[in-house]
Amino acid sequence: MQMLTSPLARRTRMSLLLLALVATVAACNKQEEPATEAAAPAAESPAGAVAYVSTQDAGVNVIDLATMKITKQFDVKAEGPRGLAVTDDGKQLVVATRENGSVSVIDTATGEVVKQIEVGKNPEFVRVSGNFAFVSSEPSSKAGPPPKPGEKPAEDDDDDDDDEKIPAKIAVVDLTKGEKIREITGGPETEGLEFSADGKQLVITNEADNTVTVHNIETGELVKTIATHEYGDRPRGIKVSPDGNTYLATLEFGNKFMVMDKDFNVVRTVDTAETPYGIAYDSKGERIFVATNKAKLLQVFDAKSFEKIKEVPTGNRCWHFSFTPDNKNILLACGKSDAVFVIDADKLEVTNQVEVKNMPWGVVTFPKAMGSLENVK
Repeated sequence: MQMLTSPLARRTRMSLLLLALVATVAACNKQEEPATEAAAPAAESPAGAVAYVSTQDAGVNVIDLATMKITKQFDVKAEGPRGLAVTDDGKQLVVATRENGSVSVIDTATGEVVKQIEVGKNPEFVRVSGNFAFVSSEPSSKAGPPPKPGEKPAEDDDDDDDDEKIPAKIAVVDLTKGEKIREITGGPETEGLEFSADGKQLVITNEADNTVTVHNIETGELVKTIATHEYGDRPRGIKVSPDGNTYLATLEFGNKFMVMDKDFNVVRTVDTAETPYGIAYDSKGERIFVATNKAKLLQVFDAKSFEKIKEVPTGNRCWHFSFTPDNKNILLACGKSDAVFVIDADKLEVTNQVEVKNMPWGVVTFPKAMGSLENVK
């Protein structure tokens, strides 16, 4: 008993306890390190990534990007779905429905329409910024293919035949309130919408009067008008570069895209194949992609030299496209081919086709990615 309670024994026992405590802490640290390392890739991976594809003659198809299979179809409760955009949290999809002049707001978890909001005649593009959706419209829509010399333009079966060039309104929809709160007056037949690099301006292409207009996003005030006629008619797609220094607008009847600087001065045009429409940069701003409808090509250009890199043969009436969230593939909606073409973004080759019936029009993804209907900073 005397040896067990001696000072030496007590010091020995204390040392043993301290060693055991150090060993326990070290073991805990080793167990925590692998858990931290394993969690990082999961946060970066777009697990459950999907693409939403609007179809003019039906609703919205949901493509699982892991399998490239359609897993769901959303009924938009209206006819003529075209432009679409997903909210930043991915919980709602906003779809322009042409025939009833509205947007359908869809709960992406259930696929149910939670609200239909009237926005104006012939809604086209949809862009979302925070809790607000901006929707372009075409009240005087009368387009068609390029006329031959001495002929009047033929009407396209996708457009209305109103004779007057009525100034269009860009509806501003508060998604929290579920209502249109104001309008911005654009040109006749507003088409593409883009936010300026600083988010303070809205840039609009106006088909019918061949202009690109820039508006204060808060007041709607017209800041600048850029006439396109001397470069080409019928501006459609519009896109800002990732660095915010350049804006591009496709000129469908000019077979070109127009390059503007950050102050919206035209600095040059670039020749494309016949009838360019959707346009986008890649996420690094190194390449420019242009969907050319009549030529049935996705053209790729160097974003600095504007030299053509490659042409990818596609399908019929391919207007809009999106990268996948991992930037490995491009999804191109080809309306009259009833398909979404899958293109390898590095090899620039078609690797797959997803059958999407009923005239696919536009495509966006969640998580969000670069594309002709979206721009991710």
